[in-house]
Amino acid sequence: MRSLPLPLALTARLAPVAVLATAGWALSSGPDTSPAAKDGTPPDTTHRSASAPATQAATKTYAAAPAPCEALAGKTVTSLVPGAKAAGKEIPSTDTEVRRTCSWNALKGYDYRWLDVSFEVMETDEAAQKSFQERVADRSGGGDVPGLGDSAYSVVNLTTEDKQQTREGTVLVRAANALVMITYNGSDFESKKAPGTTEINKGAIKAAKEAVAALQDG
Repeated sequence: MRSLPLPLALTARLAPVAVLATAGWALSSGPDTSPAAKDGTPPDTTHRSASAPATQAATKTYAAAPAPCEALAGKTVTSLVPGAKAAGKEIPSTDTEVRRTCSWNALKGYDYRWLDVSFEVMETDEAAQKSFQERVADRSGGGDVPGLGDSAYSVVNLTTEDKQQTREGTVLVRAANALVMITYNGSDFESKKAPGTTEINKGAIKAAKEAVAALQDG
């Protein structure tokens, strides 16, 4: 069988953008000139403690991104990307504590599949939630995935380039202060058609569930 060139749309991938958020608290104090202080009577702090500002940052649920190439079972990889090596290939990152991505792709016969699993860890749950909402807003036409992380969203799109169809599914998951992103796509180079929406969507969600479980076990 002669080798076939891959469409340009499948040869370039967008690296996830890490969004870092920091939070801090500042306390200031001065001499107490209240009557209680002048009389030598300690001020009443009984009702003040409940509303006092925090003096230290909240503990992060996830401190670092897990190893992405170990996030999926070997049988899951081979079922979603036939012909791919289960080990996968980790994408270089400028900060592996914050963001890590693993990629699998293979051409078996005329069927091509690509799968990415990406983890991003942020400073707070609020920062992760904001990033999640922004990314969902950029990917209209999908829907929520109940029971996955704190919030999850799935969308499938079809593109055509040089008469070749490619169908790509994306699943975004927020779990506390971490984001999990799955990208799964496929093409048939013989028929020039793409796999069905259900196949791609189910595959992406399956990968997302295993990746979230790996994050929680990490």
